[in-house]
Amino acid sequence: MNAKKKLSSIAELAALVGVSKSTVSRALGGSSLVNEETKARILAVAREYDFQLNLPARYLSLGASRTIAFVTQACCDSGDKPDLFGLEIMGGVAAGLDELGYDMLALYVAPEDDDWIARYFDSGVVAGFILMTYENKPRQLELLAEREAPFITRGLGEGRYCSVNGDNRRGGALAAERFLSRGRRRPAFIGGPADDPEVTERFAGYRSALAGAGLEPAPARVAYGDFSEESGAAAMAALLDAAPELDAVFAASDLMAIAAMRLLASRGKRVPEDVAVIGYDDLRLASYVSPALTTVSQSVTLTGKLLARDLVAYLQSGQVTNRVVPVELIARDSA
Repeated sequence: MNAKKKLSSIAELAALVGVSKSTVSRALGGSSLVNEETKARILAVAREYDFQLNLPARYLSLGASRTIAFVTQACCDSGDKPDLFGLEIMGGVAAGLDELGYDMLALYVAPEDDDWIARYFDSGVVAGFILMTYENKPRQLELLAEREAPFITRGLGEGRYCSVNGDNRRGGALAAERFLSRGRRRPAFIGGPADDPEVTERFAGYRSALAGAGLEPAPARVAYGDFSEESGAAAMAALLDAAPELDAVFAASDLMAIAAMRLLASRGKRVPEDVAVIGYDDLRLASYVSPALTTVSQSVTLTGKLLARDLVAYLQSGQVTNRVVPVELIARDSA
C-alpha cells in the first residue's frame, strides 16, 4: 500500500477537508470561532496526512499554539542602539503572556516583507500577533485582516481590529498646559512621523490647549522626526535656527526630548531656565538624565500587559476591543 502524500500547505489541507484556508488557520490556532466538530475533522486529516511534521508534536496533539508573536521592525536603532520604548513594552507583553500561560516570540519583520504571516501563523507556530511596527503598517494590517489572523496593535483600532492606545490628545494637552502654567508663551513641537496617527493626536491636543490661551503654534516652531535621538537633535537644531526665540519644546518621545536637551546645551541654552522641555512615554531613562525629564506617561509596561491580555481574550471570544489607556504628566526638573 502506497503511503499518502504529505500535505505541504494550508491550501492543500483546506481543499482536502472542504473548508476555507482561514478556517484551517483558525482551527490550527485553537480559535473558538471554529466549532469543535470542524476543528476535530481538520486536526484528524492533518494528522492522517502528516501535516506540519517539522513543528513540535504538541501543536497537533493539542490543536493550538500557546505562543504569541511580538512583531517589530527593529530591536535596535542605527545598528547598535537599543529601541528602549520597544524593549519596555515588550517586557510588559512578556509578563502579561506569562500570567496567562502563553509564550512570546520576538519577530523581526522587514517593512517590505509580505510573507511573515504565512511563515508563522499558517504553519501553526503562533496563535496570533502583537503588531508593533511603524513602516508600512497599513499594509501589514491589511494582510493580517485578509488572512483572518488574530492580532492586536498599539494604535487606533476603530472597531475594526483589537487595539490598545494611549490618550494621545489628552497627553498633548497636558504638555501645553504645563508650559502655560510656567509662563512659557513661545513653545515648540517635535513630532514623530507627520502622518503617524498618534503624533497627529498629540499635536492636536497640544494645539487645542494653546488655542485656549490665545496662542497658535507658528510653523517655524513645529518640526518632525522619527522618534529617534538623531531625529530629535536634528529637529531641535532646525527649530533653533528658524525660531531662536522659542522658550519651550514638547517632543513626542522621550528619546527625542533627551536629544533635544543635549542639543540645547551645545547651543548654550539652559534647561529649564532658557528652554523648558517635555517628553512623552516616561521611559525609565527619563528620571536618570540631567535635568530629569518632565514627560507624559502612557504607562508603557501596563500597555504591554494589556496588549497581551486583550489578544488572548480575543482568541477565546472573538470580541474586538479598543482600549484607551489614561495618561498623566510626570513633573520633574526639565519643565
